Amino acid sequence: MRRFSLWLRGRPVVADSILAAVLLVLDALGVGGAPNKVVYLIFSVLLPLPLILRRIYPRAMAGTMLVLSMLCTVFGYLVGDDLSGHVALIGLGVMLYTLVAYVGRRDGLIFLVFLGVDVTVSTLVLQEPIGGDLVLIGVIYALCWTLAEFNGARHAYDAEVAARLAVADYDKERRAHEAVAAERTRIARELHDVVAHAVSVMIVQADGANYALRQDPDTAERALATIAGTGRDALRELRRTVALLRIEHAPELLPQHGTAGIAKLVDMMREAGLAVDLELTGQLDDITPEVSLGVHRIVQESLTNTLRHAGAGPKAWVRVHRRGDDIHVEITDSGGVPIRSDPAIAGAGMGLVGMRERVAVLGGTLFAGRTEDGRWRVRATLPLRAESD
Repeated sequence: MRRFSLWLRGRPVVADSILAAVLLVLDALGVGGAPNKVVYLIFSVLLPLPLILRRIYPRAMAGTMLVLSMLCTVFGYLVGDDLSGHVALIGLGVMLYTLVAYVGRRDGLIFLVFLGVDVTVSTLVLQEPIGGDLVLIGVIYALCWTLAEFNGARHAYDAEVAARLAVADYDKERRAHEAVAAERTRIARELHDVVAHAVSVMIVQADGANYALRQDPDTAERALATIAGTGRDALRELRRTVALLRIEHAPELLPQHGTAGIAKLVDMMREAGLAVDLELTGQLDDITPEVSLGVHRIVQESLTNTLRHAGAGPKAWVRVHRRGDDIHVEITDSGGVPIRSDPAIAGAGMGLVGMRERVAVLGGTLFAGRTEDGRWRVRATLPLRAESD
């Protein structure tokens, strides 16, 4: 049963079709007491149909259901029969629930007003419902609204948690990639030291052997032995280092550079609940990968810090502007203080340190701190001289 429930959850049309079919059967069971059975059966079939697509086209289906309910009143008046007793009219409450839970309170309130008009017209035209029936209808609609509020809040919470987990996963993968990149940098540095040292020794010994080859063969022989030994040691170290570098990396962990990468990052933060205003000016897609990566990381770390520390309802403004010979990056948020601690996205407190180190490597400048109005601002300037190096 649980598997079937999960299967239906991913197929709303199937679940809503089952609901419509149940209402159709229940409604059709009352045809025996209807004076005009043909008209009754027609509405028994028509009334549940909008429920099938209620979660795909909620506004359109709610309007259709409301029109069908009003037609029940009109036809009931024309044929002299009370058609307001259709069980399928429960679908009006289902539509109210759908609008409030999946669209918003404003649409639900508008629909509720029209429902009130429909009930009023039915009361005036058919003198139905009266007394306790009106109270029952009001209770049903109130329960539908309340249930929609609870489920809507749960759906919003689930969506926010999913978005934050996506950000946390992305942040975890980014940190893993940066750790791998740092290790590769260390290996490259060691490789440079080993090879540079070995080659320098071999060049000096080769020059000495060439000079002493005829005048002092023993010295030349020792020099050649030194060259051979140094070469073997360097080759062994080189093979070890290259073996470490032969590690497959996941391309999806690498950030997408340029405007597309920044836009993707901003979209992800928006899904996590951070309102971001993005402004990109100048040609940002043809700068060197180092500078592009630096811009991406500064924006990423700043927005992550905003999401963690800017309090309730945070907002950030991102400005990336290419000038004549540099890139100006500015991220300002609404300020605030932490109101909660989410272990899924907790950081190690090294964000600003990492940004300063990255900017320093690129030869730029970085400012991070509060403004006079209490907001937090990160401003970086990265030179473009690497493009012509």
